[in-house]
This record gives sequence, C-alpha cells and structure tokens, in this order.
Amino acid sequence: MKILIKREQSKRVCFAESEKSRTKFKQIALILMSLLMVCCTKDDEAKATTVQETGKTLVVYYSYTNNCHEIVTSLTSQIQADVMRIEPADKMQKYEANNYAIGTALLNAIKAAPNDAASYPTIDPVSITDLSQYQNIIIVTPLWWSQMAAIMQTYLFNYGAQMAGKHVALIVSSHSSGISGVVADAERLVNNVTWMGDALWINASNHGNRASLIQDWLPSLNFANGTTAIKSLTPDPSRRGEGSIYTLSGQLIDNPTHGIYIKNGKKVIL
Repeated sequence: MKILIKREQSKRVCFAESEKSRTKFKQIALILMSLLMVCCTKDDEAKATTVQETGKTLVVYYSYTNNCHEIVTSLTSQIQADVMRIEPADKMQKYEANNYAIGTALLNAIKAAPNDAASYPTIDPVSITDLSQYQNIIIVTPLWWSQMAAIMQTYLFNYGAQMAGKHVALIVSSHSSGISGVVADAERLVNNVTWMGDALWINASNHGNRASLIQDWLPSLNFANGTTAIKSLTPDPSRRGEGSIYTLSGQLIDNPTHGIYIKNGKKVIL
C-alpha cells in the first residue's frame, strides 16, 4: 500500500512540474511574439524616417595626408556607395618639399594650359572606368594652396565628361583656407551636371567632428532616384540620423546597456 501511495504522489509531482513547464513555455512564447511584433513595427518606422531611396552612388577621392581617407570612411558609414581612391603614378613625390615648390609647379602647369592633357600629373589606372552605372558621384579632395589638388584635377580632366547628366557633390579638406577655388576647379572640370548642394568644407579645426558634419550635410543633397538604394538621412526633427540608437519604444538613448535596440533603421543586439 505504501508503494502505491508513493507512486501516486510521484505522478502528481510530475504532472505539476509538467504543468509548470508548459505554463512557463507559453509565457516565454508570448513574450517573444510581443517582442517580435514591437521590433518589426519600430524597425519599419525607423526606416521610414531615417532613410531615403536614391540611385547608385560612387565616392571618388584622393588623399595625400590621409585626411580625405578618414572623411570617406565617415561618409561611407552613413551611406551605401562604391568607393574609388585615386593614386598618383609617382608615389615618392613630396609635394610640400622646398617650400611647396613641387606642388605649386604642378598647379601652375595646369593653370597655364588647362585644356592640355600634358599639363596634368600622371595617375595610376583607375579601377572603375565606366561611370554609366552611377547616378550620383561624390568627389572628396584636398585643397592645395587654394586650388583643387593636382592629382584629383587629373582624374576629373580624364573622366569628368562621363559625369555629364549626373548628380555630383563635393567635399573639400583643407587646413584653414577657404574652398572657393576648389569649387571653381570642379565646375571647370565637370560640366553639364546637377550639383546636389553646396560643397562641404572640412578643415583642421573641425576634422574631428567630420561624422556629424557629414550627417548634417547629407539631408541637404538632392540625390538622383534609381532602382538601387543607398542610405542617407531624411530631415526629420524627431530623429537625429544614422548612428543614433533608440529603444524599441522609440526613445533616443545615449548610453545603451545590453539589449535589443534600433540603430540605422535596423534591430541590433548590444
């Protein structure tokens, strides 16, 4: 009889534990379903307010001191684009040598005969020779003594004609000089294009803030529409743009702890 009672008690315990497990599983399932619904809803809302669909974009740049390379890195963390770096054929040239005599001579040669290919310094063959697949082109160049760097001028002299009919933007890096001369060089070398907006000037004093400068600049640009999407910012006062992190309820958060958040219009686990 004692054995039968123990068996019955054991069955009751097992049944109770089984019921607890099923109840706990249902609770977890409900939580996960609710979380998924919230994530998907907020994800869609974030995408609608932080990205816009535009055409395929190329970022082309030259960087001598690496400042422009850092600018392009910050830029391409905020948009989707192909990137091409322009390199001089002579890698050993020091343009600042002899009190900037070498760089100045290159610029003077271009100014003396701007329509002569022989006036421009030689560059390496570029990786993208056909620009027909791009609708938007962003040029990132350093300033040399109030003018566009001679190496970038060579690229635009060779390929500027292919940019006709496209949307073009310009970012200029300098130490402190204004960029009006670089803008004039760009307009001379690249004709019959739609300039997407004002050129962005990043200098020595604000180079450390380049990411936020680019973030503020992107919404002002008029990207051409197309079938291939890139990410850029929509000027929505309720959002601070890409890179910001939001809770699933849509609240901006500066120092997130471990959990699920919305960043760049997508769910992320931190």
